[in-house]
Amino acid sequence: MPRIGAAIAAFMLLTTTAFAAELPDAIQAKGETAVVTLHAEGAQVYECKAGSDGKLAWAFREPIATLFEGGKTVGRHYAGPNWEHADGSAVTAKAAGNAPGATLLKLEVTARRGSGTLADISTVQRINTVGGKLDGACDKAGTYRSIPYAADYAFLRKG
Repeated sequence: MPRIGAAIAAFMLLTTTAFAAELPDAIQAKGETAVVTLHAEGAQVYECKAGSDGKLAWAFREPIATLFEGGKTVGRHYAGPNWEHADGSAVTAKAAGNAPGATLLKLEVTARRGSGTLADISTVQRINTVGGKLDGACDKAGTYRSIPYAADYAFLRKG
């Protein structure tokens, strides 16, 4: 069994390295190593608010998603943004870069909790995003809309 785990780890490193070369510079995490990539499915929540011009528009409020690994639920993603793993580890991050259309994001970890999978994560990349975008005006301030989305989150550590 340990040989299988080592083979999987080697495969993940090779595929992550090859994939990293394809990512736009704005979300690259040079010198960092992939720890795990988790699939998220949920919704992006928007609130109807007045913009700086006084016009009502949808403003992003928060994500609400379940995290999956190998088809099994392993955590959740929510406002902060925060990612919590079932092993008790968690990270909070802030935006550090994005690629055109904001479907690709790079987030810098600002806080860590626990000692599991996410314990030494320094960067989170959102890739393979589908859905979740809401544009246009809205009719009533204070109303909310949830738009389904899915994405993959790559968790990386320095070194």
